[in-house]
Amino acid sequence: MQFPRFILGDNTDYPEAIFVIHTEFPRFIINLQDDEVEWLEDFDKNDEEELENEAENLIVEASEFYDREVERYQEND
Repeated sequence: MQFPRFILGDNTDYPEAIFVIHTEFPRFIINLQDDEVEWLEDFDKNDEEELENEAENLIVEASEFYDREVERYQEND
C-alpha cells in the first residue's frame, strides 16, 4: 500500500490539536497547535546535521499541506 506524503490526524482526546503525519523519511508527527514534533525514526550522529537542515523545510511543508487541505474542505461546503 502506498501512502500520501502527508496525512491529517484527529483525536477526540486532543480536541485542540492539529496533527499532520509525514510518512516518508524522516517520518514524524507534528502538532501544528504548538509545533511539537515527534520523530518516528531513530537517528545517529551522522543523521543529525542532515535532519536539522531538512526539519525546518518539512515543518513548513506540513503547515502548507494543512492550509491546502482546510481550503479544499471549505471549497466543498
